[in-house]
Amino acid sequence: MSSGVEIRAPAEQTEGTRSQILRWLKQVGENVAENEPLIEIETDKVTVEVASPGTGVLREIIKHEQQEIAPGELLGRIDAGTPAGTLAEAPRAPAALPAAARASSAAAESEARAGAAAGPLSPAVRRLLAERGLDAAAIRGTGQAGRITVDDVLRAAPGSAPPARPDGRATAAAPGAVTEALIRSHRVPHTAVRKRIAEHMVQSLLHTAPHVTTVFEADMTAVLTDRARQREEFARRGVPLTLTAYFVQAAVAAIRAVPEANSRWTDTALEIYDSIHIGVATAVEGTGLLVPVLHDADTQDLFDTARALEELLTRARGGTLSPADVHGGTFTISNHGVSGSLLAAPIIINQPQAAILGVGKLEKRAVVVEQGDEQKIAVQPRCYVTLTLDHRVMDGHQANHFLQVFVQKLTGWR
Repeated sequence: MSSGVEIRAPAEQTEGTRSQILRWLKQVGENVAENEPLIEIETDKVTVEVASPGTGVLREIIKHEQQEIAPGELLGRIDAGTPAGTLAEAPRAPAALPAAARASSAAAESEARAGAAAGPLSPAVRRLLAERGLDAAAIRGTGQAGRITVDDVLRAAPGSAPPARPDGRATAAAPGAVTEALIRSHRVPHTAVRKRIAEHMVQSLLHTAPHVTTVFEADMTAVLTDRARQREEFARRGVPLTLTAYFVQAAVAAIRAVPEANSRWTDTALEIYDSIHIGVATAVEGTGLLVPVLHDADTQDLFDTARALEELLTRARGGTLSPADVHGGTFTISNHGVSGSLLAAPIIINQPQAAILGVGKLEKRAVVVEQGDEQKIAVQPRCYVTLTLDHRVMDGHQANHFLQVFVQKLTGWR
């Protein structure tokens, strides 16, 4: 077989990022044109398209959907210039291997009728099928890749009597079998993004960094006053002025005061970043949590920050983020207050960063304020702010100093 034109995974991939084939947009034997979208690849952060490297017929698919791939890996081949219809029929995927040591000939026939789609049956499933006289082909599997589980068999005949024993007496049902058989559920397959988020969070919290969280409260009166003054002007220039823009600006001031917050731990040294690239955690419906990065946040004023945030969040929610938009973050902000959360502690650190800032819900609270020698109760707009840190990198006094500067920037906004 001629090698033809090779289809390879993009070579540009940040260390630690995983990718998998989401879907092939063409099937073996179909014509493809050069630069035509051919594959969708899903990383743990974004979905990207791979264009066809040549014109011809898709001859071979080597890496299939849901399989993980490495940078530059061979994914398939194209026969350049071969007209459609001249290829031999593509070989079918082999059927699933039959399970060993079948419980009975009836169960074997049942499994064969079920077909490869259901996958091999476990010994427990084969035994239940034989005992209850059920046909695997008539049962919808809810296990991984459609495999039939014990619960599927129990649900297939929840009211049926248990099999008789050799002495003719009825066999007692397993404890809880009837209850479990009546529980209704459905499965939602994990996306690559969701699986990677889960792995990343477990790795960060349990296997990498000792997490510590410190909590402060911020008076947002000055920020809200400034926002009301500038909001209309920003809108005229096509940019919404969000509170997140103020949080980014205050975080930059705090990082300048405590540069260790903008670093990563290594076995030999603490690497402190000279640039400040702030990721903003963003929940995207149907995708999960993405963290687009505001690069060089320390070089931008309030308007530039608000504009860059709007562009990033628009692309995140529209599914058009590029790999560059989600890479290179040195510090992360999670404004969980937008969904009603008062306080989140700890927020899991976005490895390999050293800290993550959490901002809670803004609400009016009654507080005691001092006016000269008097103390009065006043109503102020306030929110809790937290810094969760890698305790290998910073101690409590550094974390507290970070939040002191952060809060002072907000409360004394000019």
